[in-house]
Amino acid sequence: ILKQNHNSSSSSVAMPKGLDFSQALSEIEGMGGRGSNLQEMRVRPLSKRRVDMHSFCNPSDFQRSPYLSARGNFANIFQGSTEEGYKAYHADKYDEDKNPNGIINFGTSENKLCFDLMSKRLTQADMNHMDPSLLQYPDWKGHMFLREEVARFLTYYCKAPAPLKAENVIVLNGCGSLFSALATVLCDPGEAVLIATPFYGGITQSVFLYGNVKLVYVYLDSKITGTSTRPFQLTVEKLEKALQDARAEGVTVRALILLNPQNPLGDIYSLSELRDYLEFAKRHELHVIVDEIYMLSVFDESATFHSVLGMDRLPDPQRTHVMWGITKDFAASGIRFGTLYTENQDVANAVASLCYFHGVCGPVQYKVAQLLRDRGESVAPYWINQVYLRANHARLKAAHTYVTDELKTLGVPFLNRNAGFFVWIDFRKYLKTGTFEEELMLWKRFLDNKVLLSCGKAFECSEPGWFRIIFADKTHRLQLGMQRIRKVLEEREQEILAEEKEQPCQSDQDGKADSTDEVIFVSRHQDPTCASSSSLGDLIGLLQQQMRSSDWLQKNTAEQFA
Repeated sequence: ILKQNHNSSSSSVAMPKGLDFSQALSEIEGMGGRGSNLQEMRVRPLSKRRVDMHSFCNPSDFQRSPYLSARGNFANIFQGSTEEGYKAYHADKYDEDKNPNGIINFGTSENKLCFDLMSKRLTQADMNHMDPSLLQYPDWKGHMFLREEVARFLTYYCKAPAPLKAENVIVLNGCGSLFSALATVLCDPGEAVLIATPFYGGITQSVFLYGNVKLVYVYLDSKITGTSTRPFQLTVEKLEKALQDARAEGVTVRALILLNPQNPLGDIYSLSELRDYLEFAKRHELHVIVDEIYMLSVFDESATFHSVLGMDRLPDPQRTHVMWGITKDFAASGIRFGTLYTENQDVANAVASLCYFHGVCGPVQYKVAQLLRDRGESVAPYWINQVYLRANHARLKAAHTYVTDELKTLGVPFLNRNAGFFVWIDFRKYLKTGTFEEELMLWKRFLDNKVLLSCGKAFECSEPGWFRIIFADKTHRLQLGMQRIRKVLEEREQEILAEEKEQPCQSDQDGKADSTDEVIFVSRHQDPTCASSSSLGDLIGLLQQQMRSSDWLQKNTAEQFA
């Protein structure tokens, strides 16, 4: 999503399917200020749009820079609402003392609850070590002492059936770099990777800007079709359809990306689901890139995370590649560290050749190794398990409870999951016409009221009106941020009611969901085998949620019946 063209606000520009950046830029330039060309370039309907990229620029504002190549110009304009909001936040950050009217950031997925624990650990004496080798060029895959520690760490926390090998570990400066490197070595320019929507939008930047690799979207929706299904559920049938549609359009798909736990949904895939996805990929000879960046951020004991590395047998080990990093699980997004585990040495060596551009400095590698090896008095990591994870999970759970309780009070449906830092919220009832343009207006309204959220289009969600909120923040910011959100929603609700009174016979748009038609509020993830064991309390909560979120009484007044 980006600034929309005022002459034709419903139009957007899709990333080109070809490889010619110059041609794409010429098309964008030709569209500037000319509504007819915008109409010609209109993106296909979402139901048919299987192979394209983000809408990314306002053609009327675009001017080619004479100092940049075609590719450079493309990179210069490649941005979305996420970037726009991020810039606004950094220009006007909330500070309790210095800038109390600044923007509160509920849009960037960071854990701001554990600075006290991490700062204390990272400044202890064992971290302050310097050796000549740390100031010299390392093996581009990473120092061996760190790769050995990562292998032991992943063996323990992923519950691997056999010890993982350091030779299969590669270290880069963050998972974004890993996505870029993997896309470059697994796909040729113009080829594609399969991914389910909604998904973390930064992946688009990572795979496209460097390697000119496209994404094929597997569109998921919120509808529940049975007792064993859940909103936005990924199935093999949906994967098969997206793959076949892409092939029918002449697109070569090389890989599948899985996010587990899923961002922004918070879903945790069951072992049977993971096995089904991996078997699907094996049948079609697809690589599988599994991003497990939130694996230690499952904060409720009722939810169980299963790592791909913990499976007894991988269907296709040579095409399965697992990513993790300390950014999320250790509340250290400022330390750029990500790691790849792959048994395929061809892939490992190819990625390692790109590590020259994405290396982690020696002193940081040492600190990360010390952090991961903190075994203390026990065989298991002592500080990590007994101090950090215990406190982190308790804080995440408390913050999640506060935000979801506020949403329940407001009568706003949401997916209630137990992993990650985010809640996927259904604001569709605050959209009168149910369009992405209206979603963007609501997003800007939140920003104008000094709270930054992420709207669904930034995640390529197929349904307008879904938003992601980050709850991993301090209590005073959560309280103030939720007050600002409440203010916007109450104002918007009054506006919609006023419009409906002026036009009482106007029916709602067909695409706008009624909370009584489908269940969006989900108390917890349930496997099909245990779906029947939901408690009475969950059922009562579900009914209360539907009653709160329904506007039937508001629409069907005594005056209207008369």
